[in-house]
Amino acid sequence: MKTIKGPALFLAQFAGDEAPFNSWDSITKWAADCGYKGVQVPSWDGRLIDLDKAATSKDYCDEFKGKAVENGVEVTELSTHLQGQLVAVHPAYDIGFDGFADPSVHNNPKARQEWAVDQVMKAISASANMGIKNQVSFSGALAWPYVYPWPQRPAGLIDTAFDELARRWRPILDHADENDVNICYEIHPGEDLHDGVTFEMFLERVDNHARCNMLYDPSHYVLQCLDYIDNIDIYKDRIKMFHVKDAEFNPTGRQGVYGGYQSWVDRAGRFRSLGDGQVDFGAVFSKMAANDFDGWAVVEWECCLKHPEDGAREGAQFVTDHIIRVTERAFDDFADGGTDEAANRKMLGID
Repeated sequence: MKTIKGPALFLAQFAGDEAPFNSWDSITKWAADCGYKGVQVPSWDGRLIDLDKAATSKDYCDEFKGKAVENGVEVTELSTHLQGQLVAVHPAYDIGFDGFADPSVHNNPKARQEWAVDQVMKAISASANMGIKNQVSFSGALAWPYVYPWPQRPAGLIDTAFDELARRWRPILDHADENDVNICYEIHPGEDLHDGVTFEMFLERVDNHARCNMLYDPSHYVLQCLDYIDNIDIYKDRIKMFHVKDAEFNPTGRQGVYGGYQSWVDRAGRFRSLGDGQVDFGAVFSKMAANDFDGWAVVEWECCLKHPEDGAREGAQFVTDHIIRVTERAFDDFADGGTDEAANRKMLGID
């Protein structure tokens, strides 16, 4: 068994134009002050990181990491959620997702997709330059508009979508392999990889690629009514990253999983700050420890009620309290009788 590292904080929800959230120096100092030991970095946010430099300059990466350490935290992983989303975009979402891309490729889906692939490739190179083994991303989605089959899906539609998704990601996964970096897809509604079954469909199409892995986030499974504890056992060999995020699902006679187009605060399923939702984190951390997960426990703050700075500070302590320092010996070692093979055979009545 291994002890999980942490707590760490995903900075995407905190980066902004106001101090202390507007620079790498100040936001890392703030995170350390909140009680964090690591930070996960949104690679698209130029206020925090220059991805072009990070992809090509180890000196820049050394300085980037060094500043974090100087301020009290480690760089745990890079995120390419927004760029990964743009690797595969159904035309229905072209306008909505254009804002994730550089303005130079707006209104040009082909150029936008090429830009996204290049961005994810650069983040892989940057991860390698930093000596980081895991990178989180979204898969993007071609089939998501057809998730609920009405009208009936034409035969082969989903196969074609997943074949194409795998074709687009295979060169990225190969580049990741060349750089000894795992791509960890956050299994998430809105992505074609939104549960275990869809992850397996994709994994098969990339020939069980060693670099095709998962980020585990129980909150997304609570809102899908999926067994989030069993999921850890099923995919323990592919789970390389962990977002610690809480959620609650309280269906009524008026709404359920789909939420009735309501705002987050009025949905049956809502993200909550750590400890305010329904996730059994005692069971989650126990299962992760038993399954030898040795990555970082990264707080991703998303809550429809609580202020983010309160959620961040409370989250650091929450994770600290839940990390299990694993034992190096059995609790009943004191009763060891010091038997050997001969004694074992005698106890069993074997001549």
